[in-house]
Amino acid sequence: MALDDIDRHIIALLQADARMPIKTLADHIGLSAPGTSDRLRRLEERGVIRGFILEVDLHALGYSLQAIVRVKPLPGKLQAVQKLLEAIPELIECDKVTGDDCFIARLCLRSIEHLDFILEGVRDKAETNSSIVKSQLVARRLPLPRH
Repeated sequence: MALDDIDRHIIALLQADARMPIKTLADHIGLSAPGTSDRLRRLEERGVIRGFILEVDLHALGYSLQAIVRVKPLPGKLQAVQKLLEAIPELIECDKVTGDDCFIARLCLRSIEHLDFILEGVRDKAETNSSIVKSQLVARRLPLPRH
């Protein structure tokens, strides 16, 4: 599914501002508004663009901390731990990984006590190792090739 320079430019612009009007987007990429709409529609139809995401300030919602938690289920508890993790509302990302740990989760938290409360729910089924996030060096971004 090859992207040309215009497709990559559209994606980069929309990543910076997903609410950018078609007319503004068209002006930036040098196409007409209908041509830009067609490009955007094709990117959606091909599954390159799956949706437009709302970004929320976690601090404004009262979550002043984030933690990365590595989770190693006890023998025979993999499925149970997975279900527990999926049910934690403060869990905002979770990857199933290879290695000693089976899951790496990102939690948003109000306090260290909040982390302890959440982890109490999985301690009888898994070992956990937590790290508090001091800052995010690189936010989630697209791996668009450079020219």
